[in-house]
Amino acid sequence: MILDYPTLKLIWWLLVGVLLIGFAIMDGHDMGVGTLLPFVGRDDTERRVVINTVGPHWDGNQVWFITGGGAIFAAWPIVYATAFSGFYWAMLAVLWALFFRPVGFDYRSKIADPRWRKTWDWCLFAGGFVPPVIFGVAFGNLLQGVPFHFDAAMTPYYTGSFWALLNPFALLCGVVASAMFIAQGAAYLAHRTEDAVQARARKALLWAGVVLLVAFTLAGVWVQFIPGYVVTGGLDPAAASNPLAKTVARESGAWMANYRAAPALLIVPALAYVGVAAALWLSKRGRTLAAFVATSLAIVGVIGTAGASMFPFVMPSSTVAAASLTLWDAVSSHRTLSIMFWAALVFMPLIVAYTSWAYKVMSGKVTAAYVRENDHTAY
Repeated sequence: MILDYPTLKLIWWLLVGVLLIGFAIMDGHDMGVGTLLPFVGRDDTERRVVINTVGPHWDGNQVWFITGGGAIFAAWPIVYATAFSGFYWAMLAVLWALFFRPVGFDYRSKIADPRWRKTWDWCLFAGGFVPPVIFGVAFGNLLQGVPFHFDAAMTPYYTGSFWALLNPFALLCGVVASAMFIAQGAAYLAHRTEDAVQARARKALLWAGVVLLVAFTLAGVWVQFIPGYVVTGGLDPAAASNPLAKTVARESGAWMANYRAAPALLIVPALAYVGVAAALWLSKRGRTLAAFVATSLAIVGVIGTAGASMFPFVMPSSTVAAASLTLWDAVSSHRTLSIMFWAALVFMPLIVAYTSWAYKVMSGKVTAAYVRENDHTAY
């Protein structure tokens, strides 16, 4: 079966979205646990309980992050090149924060020194807290438009600065992303622990859920007054990649146009509210696994809302609107997308299968007794 070029472009927009959601669900819960570590664990044993809920598999979850970045590179090379030049220092900040995670997990409990362990606890906090904030800030800047343009050789030039990325709306989006990851981590932690740690995790889920819904609502109201982007002509979904072949206009409230054109899309942001509300209700009743599924549903709603609002834009330009990158004109060739599509059909089920197997093997509660009995092998 040979899929036509426009269909492959749309499929890869959806697949990249699935990978981002997969990253937020799988890496999101272990980053959320890392963020909560200094707060839900009051002594060394409790903190080791927290760490051991995610220690055996946090690195396996990184496959979603790596695969998502690789998919953007292969499917949307112009987006990849432009984003990494524009968000260079922000991406470095993410990498610097992520450096704390492997050494923190592996070396934190090797030395029985309270100062050593406390230092690594806060390093793991930074490794879990900083990346989602920066990812949220990045999405906030995408919705406002990124200051870049192309020269005659299609070389992208970013004209902004790192500090300009930290504007009020982008920081609000950073709060949304951080609360989303913390809620995911709290739900997972409540499922894998018991007693005092579980009670604190449930409380953290409540607070993170409330902050997520408030910040998500404020961002939704705010975005209606942000000038969005509309393609006004020249865009051919079947044409080869050429971001400068179209005309684009900026209009206030344009990011709501897709919802006006297809009201059924309102189901997507509704998932965020339903997911958080269900998670809080289920957690209160002790149904922790179902609560984790509900927070995952909320993640689908939050990320899906951003994608549905911006469609078909992937990276709008605030400098030259016509240079904005869309899923139709900033993609790889038909052959590349086709080869990648078949590769995804093979490897995506494998990723899901081995991840499911790993979590099944490592299911069950992590207790203080387990940590004490396995003092030299547990994290």
